[in-house]
Amino acid sequence: MEISLIRHGKSKLTENDTITCLEFKQWVEKYDIHGVFEEGTYPSETVEKVVNAKIVVTSNLERAIKSAKLLNPEVKIISDPLFRETGLPTCSKKLLNIKLRPSIWAVILRLLWLCGYSNECESITNAKFRAKKASQQLIDYANEYKLIVLVGHVFFNRLIAKELQKKGWKGKRKTGAKHWNCTTYSLFK
Repeated sequence: MEISLIRHGKSKLTENDTITCLEFKQWVEKYDIHGVFEEGTYPSETVEKVVNAKIVVTSNLERAIKSAKLLNPEVKIISDPLFRETGLPTCSKKLLNIKLRPSIWAVILRLLWLCGYSNECESITNAKFRAKKASQQLIDYANEYKLIVLVGHVFFNRLIAKELQKKGWKGKRKTGAKHWNCTTYSLFK
């Protein structure tokens, strides 16, 4: 049995001007509704996994759904909010006037989130619980279909990978962060 975790493609949202933390919240909302760039080519391992999969699961965010369809236009997709990316907290009022690029805000807020700050978003504890549930759902699919793929998101895929490893699935310790990256976990009975 195999479960492959793929990170979605690069977002079409290219706005990169410096913005306040409040504006970053709006930027994330735009990021969530934009699709992804169609590439000239995709990593062969990633395409192979999607083509051979008996089932392809995605989060319900547009970038994951569109990525799965770009990798295999004929694919039957099961889209589920269970597999959404972990959210980012909103800033405290003290940071409201600071302007940074969206990628810098994302790093700062992700680090704060990893340290336990979860203002207006899912906590890391709740995200780990959701990842446990998501990994079990993927295992259930793998038991039925043998070869499955999840087209998801970098941080939530990492949380799922940790859960799969705890349950005896073998694969790379850490999923890759690059767009279109594919990491496969196997369980031999």
